[in-house]
Amino acid sequence: CFETGDFRKILARDDIDAVVIAPQDHWHALIAVAAAKAGKAIYCEKPLGVSVTESQAIRNAVARYRSVFQTGTQQRSSRNFRFACELARSGYLGKVHTVAVGAPGPSYRPKYSGPAGPQPVPAGLDYDMFLGPAVKKPYNPGRHAWPDWYLIWDYCAGFIVNWGVHHLDIACWGCPEIATKPFELTCKGDYRHEGLTDNISGWQGQFVYPGGLKMTFSDSGHPNAQGCKFVGDKGWVHVNRRGIRAEPASLLKVALRPEDVRLHESNNHQGDFLKAVRTGGKVVSPVEAGHAASRLGLLGEIACRLKRKLTWD
Repeated sequence: CFETGDFRKILARDDIDAVVIAPQDHWHALIAVAAAKAGKAIYCEKPLGVSVTESQAIRNAVARYRSVFQTGTQQRSSRNFRFACELARSGYLGKVHTVAVGAPGPSYRPKYSGPAGPQPVPAGLDYDMFLGPAVKKPYNPGRHAWPDWYLIWDYCAGFIVNWGVHHLDIACWGCPEIATKPFELTCKGDYRHEGLTDNISGWQGQFVYPGGLKMTFSDSGHPNAQGCKFVGDKGWVHVNRRGIRAEPASLLKVALRPEDVRLHESNNHQGDFLKAVRTGGKVVSPVEAGHAASRLGLLGEIACRLKRKLTWD
C-alpha cells in the first residue's frame, strides 16, 4: 500500500481508477471535486460536505465531468428499505401525506478532557492539512481526537446531517416530492457545550410542501422513532435497520406487479459501485440523491441556528 498525507498524490496517479473519500466531513467537498476533475470514479461518504454550497459543488462537478459517483448511504442496498419505498411509490399506502423521519442524536462523549487552550502540535501531525478548509484555530487535542471532531461544528455539521442523511435519503427515495419540491421549514434544536464540542444535539423539525405533504424530522424518540415512516390514507410502513413494520400488516406480503414502481436493486453497496466503475452504469445512491439528503439535514440545522421559518426554493 502507498501511504501519503496528501490526497493530491493519489489523484495524480494514472493507475488509480476509483477512490473512496472518507476523511472528516469538512474535507469531503474539496477532495470530491478534485477527484471528479481528475477523472476518478468516486465513492464518497456522507454527508456531501458541511454546507449546502459544498454539496452543490460536488453535484455540479460530478455532472460536469460525468463521474461515476456512489454516496455512502448504504441503506439503499437493503431489501427492506427498497421494498418500503416501492410500496409508498406504487400507491399501496394510498396518497402519502406524511413522512416521519427519526435519526440518532449524538450519544458520544468527548475523549479529551484536558485544558481547552492552545497546545503544541504533536510531532508527525500535519495540523494544517487536518484543518484544510476549516477555520484556522490553535491546536488542541480535543480538535483532533475521535469522536471529538465529530461533535465540533467546524468539521461536522452534527448528527442532524451526518446520521440524519441516512433516513432523509430513504424519505426522498420513497417520496420524491421531498427532494424535488419547494417547502417551508421550521426546526428547533439544542447544542452541545462540553469541552470544545459545539454542534447540534437534539432537534425537532417540520417541512411543509405544496398540496399538503408534510415531513417531520427529529432525533430518535423526540418524538419520531428511528427510521422512516410513510403514512398514506390507506396505511403506513415504517422501516429502519432493525426491520420493517406496516399497517395493515398484509402490506408486507404484497407481491409487486409489473406496472408497479421498481427501484434500482442493489444488495451490496460497494459491489454496486464497483460494477458501475467497470460498466459505466448507474448506481443506487447517485450524487443527486446524496445532495438532496445532505441538503435537507443542513437546512434543518440552519433553521435551528436562525430560530425562524425558512422557505426553500
